[in-house]
Amino acid sequence: MMLKIGELARETGTTAPTIRYYEEIGLLPAPRRVRAQRHYGDSDVRRLTFIRRCREFGFPIEQVRILARLMQDDDRSCTEARELARAHLAAVREKLLELRALEHGIAGFIEEADAVCQGGLAADCVVLDKLAEPGTTK
Repeated sequence: MMLKIGELARETGTTAPTIRYYEEIGLLPAPRRVRAQRHYGDSDVRRLTFIRRCREFGFPIEQVRILARLMQDDDRSCTEARELARAHLAAVREKLLELRALEHGIAGFIEEADAVCQGGLAADCVVLDKLAEPGTTK
Protein backbone atom coordinates (compact mmCIF):
# COMPACT_ATOMS: atom_id res chain seq x y z
CA MET A 1 0.00 0.00 0.00
CA MET A 2 1.36 3.41 -0.93
CA LEU A 3 -0.30 6.50 0.51
CA LYS A 4 0.18 10.18 -0.18
CA ILE A 5 0.53 12.51 2.79
CA GLY A 6 -3.15 13.49 2.87
CA GLU A 7 -4.21 9.85 2.78
CA LEU A 8 -1.78 9.00 5.57
CA ALA A 9 -3.18 11.89 7.61
CA ARG A 10 -6.76 10.63 7.18
CA GLU A 11 -5.76 7.03 7.88
CA THR A 12 -4.03 7.95 11.15
CA GLY A 13 -6.18 10.82 12.41
CA THR A 14 -3.42 13.41 12.06
CA THR A 15 -2.73 16.30 9.68
CA ALA A 16 -0.22 16.80 6.90
CA PRO A 17 1.59 19.59 8.82
CA THR A 18 1.90 17.26 11.82
CA ILE A 19 3.36 14.52 9.63
CA ARG A 20 5.89 16.93 8.14
CA TYR A 21 6.79 18.13 11.65
CA TYR A 22 7.37 14.56 12.89
CA GLU A 23 9.58 13.94 9.84
CA GLU A 24 11.49 17.17 10.52
CA ILE A 25 12.26 16.21 14.14
CA GLY A 26 13.09 12.62 13.22
CA LEU A 27 10.13 10.79 14.77
CA LEU A 28 9.04 9.61 11.33
CA PRO A 29 11.62 8.49 8.78
CA ALA A 30 11.90 10.41 5.53
CA PRO A 31 9.31 9.04 3.11
CA ARG A 32 9.89 7.57 -0.31
CA ARG A 33 9.46 10.21 -2.95
CA VAL A 34 7.95 9.61 -6.35
CA ARG A 35 7.90 12.63 -8.66
CA ALA A 36 8.50 14.94 -5.68
CA GLN A 37 5.51 13.50 -3.78
CA ARG A 38 5.84 11.78 -0.45
CA HIS A 39 4.68 8.17 -0.40
CA TYR A 40 4.07 6.15 2.74
CA GLY A 41 3.56 2.47 3.49
CA ASP A 42 2.03 0.26 6.17
CA SER A 43 4.96 0.73 8.55
CA ASP A 44 4.45 4.51 8.38
CA VAL A 45 0.76 4.09 9.22
CA ARG A 46 1.67 1.97 12.22
CA ARG A 47 4.43 4.29 13.44
CA LEU A 48 2.36 7.45 13.01
CA THR A 49 -0.59 5.84 14.78
CA PHE A 50 1.78 4.90 17.60
CA ILE A 51 3.10 8.47 17.83
CA ARG A 52 -0.42 9.95 17.78
CA ARG A 53 -1.57 7.62 20.57
CA CYS A 54 1.50 8.46 22.67
CA ARG A 55 0.76 12.16 22.23
CA GLU A 56 -2.92 11.62 23.13
CA PHE A 57 -1.70 10.08 26.38
CA GLY A 58 0.36 13.22 26.94
CA PHE A 59 3.82 11.72 26.52
CA PRO A 60 6.34 14.48 25.75
CA ILE A 61 8.13 14.25 22.39
CA GLU A 62 11.36 12.98 23.96
CA GLN A 63 9.54 10.14 25.70
CA VAL A 64 7.77 9.30 22.43
CA ARG A 65 11.19 9.18 20.80
CA ILE A 66 12.42 6.73 23.46
CA LEU A 67 9.30 4.56 23.15
CA ALA A 68 9.60 4.54 19.36
CA ARG A 69 13.23 3.39 19.65
CA LEU A 70 12.22 0.67 22.08
CA MET A 71 9.58 -0.51 19.62
CA GLN A 72 12.29 -1.12 17.03
CA ASP A 73 14.92 -2.65 19.29
CA ASP A 74 14.77 -6.44 19.58
CA ASP A 75 17.49 -6.49 22.25
CA ARG A 76 15.75 -4.38 24.89
CA SER A 77 13.16 -5.42 27.43
CA CYS A 78 9.55 -4.30 27.33
CA THR A 79 9.90 -3.42 31.01
CA GLU A 80 11.65 -0.23 29.89
CA ALA A 81 8.47 0.86 28.11
CA ARG A 82 6.35 -0.06 31.13
CA GLU A 83 8.65 1.88 33.46
CA LEU A 84 8.50 4.93 31.23
CA ALA A 85 4.70 4.65 31.16
CA ARG A 86 4.63 4.29 34.97
CA ALA A 87 6.80 7.38 35.37
CA HIS A 88 4.52 9.31 33.04
CA LEU A 89 1.46 8.16 35.01
CA ALA A 90 3.11 9.35 38.23
CA ALA A 91 3.75 12.75 36.65
CA VAL A 92 0.14 12.97 35.47
CA ARG A 93 -1.12 12.07 38.96
CA GLU A 94 1.14 14.74 40.48
CA LYS A 95 -0.22 17.30 38.02
CA LEU A 96 -3.78 16.26 38.95
CA LEU A 97 -2.99 16.92 42.61
CA GLU A 98 -1.65 20.35 41.70
CA LEU A 99 -4.74 21.07 39.59
CA ARG A 100 -7.08 19.96 42.41
CA ALA A 101 -5.25 22.27 44.83
CA LEU A 102 -5.55 25.09 42.30
CA GLU A 103 -9.26 24.34 41.83
CA HIS A 104 -9.78 24.41 45.60
CA GLY A 105 -7.90 27.71 45.90
CA ILE A 106 -9.87 29.36 43.10
CA ALA A 107 -13.20 28.07 44.46
CA GLY A 108 -12.37 29.47 47.90
CA PHE A 109 -11.32 32.77 46.38
CA ILE A 110 -14.61 33.03 44.49
CA GLU A 111 -16.67 32.09 47.57
CA GLU A 112 -14.86 34.76 49.56
CA ALA A 113 -15.47 37.34 46.83
CA ASP A 114 -19.14 36.32 46.46
CA ALA A 115 -19.70 36.92 50.17
CA VAL A 116 -18.69 40.59 49.89
CA CYS A 117 -19.40 41.42 46.25
CA GLN A 118 -21.84 44.27 45.73
CA GLY A 119 -22.09 43.76 41.94
CA GLY A 120 -20.96 47.30 41.23
CA LEU A 121 -18.46 48.75 38.79
CA ALA A 122 -15.35 46.84 37.77
CA ALA A 123 -13.17 49.58 39.27
CA ASP A 124 -14.60 48.62 42.68
CA CYS A 125 -14.57 44.84 42.09
CA VAL A 126 -13.59 42.71 45.10
CA VAL A 127 -12.12 40.00 42.85
CA LEU A 128 -9.86 42.45 41.04
CA ASP A 129 -8.84 44.10 44.32
CA LYS A 130 -7.96 40.75 45.90
CA LEU A 131 -5.92 39.71 42.86
CA ALA A 132 -3.92 42.94 43.07
CA GLU A 133 -3.41 42.76 46.85
CA PRO A 134 0.32 42.51 47.72
CA GLY A 135 1.48 39.72 49.96
CA THR A 136 -1.28 37.30 49.11
CA THR A 137 -0.75 34.00 47.40
CA LYS A 138 -3.15 31.30 46.35
